[in-house]
Amino acid sequence: MITVRDMMTTPVITVAPDMNIASAAKILLDNRVNGAPVVDDKGRLVGILCQSDLIAQQKKLPIPTLFTFLDSVIQLSSAKQIEKQIRKIAALTVAEAMTPEPVAVHPDTGIETVAALMVDNNFHTLPVVENSRLVGIIGKEDVLRTLLPNLQGN
Repeated sequence: MITVRDMMTTPVITVAPDMNIASAAKILLDNRVNGAPVVDDKGRLVGILCQSDLIAQQKKLPIPTLFTFLDSVIQLSSAKQIEKQIRKIAALTVAEAMTPEPVAVHPDTGIETVAALMVDNNFHTLPVVENSRLVGIIGKEDVLRTLLPNLQGN
């Protein structure tokens, strides 16, 4: 069985929670990666920062849509969702812009599980964690590179 350990990329390009947004964006662009795991000073995964998190800063503040129906006011956007968007728009550090508690996989996870996570959740990359520490990262390109020899044989 092909596992994450067989496909993952090491070393991993990471960013720190206290890093400013401009520095993090430069790291993503310079390394031509869509995102990077966010690790604390002990190497523990605390979040993930994607280009989409940085692009979110260019959004306009969403105005909740309200309408009345039978003398009731109905809000179409949740206050929690609006608050989350405001935090991302105003973020100055990685910690404020990142997605906390990202989905991660273990090095012994099978390729089928990784493929399902990527397809079902539209993930481009998944951090690889072992013993609470980041040990690698696996992306769609890694999966394709592993499958390519098998596909060429058909």
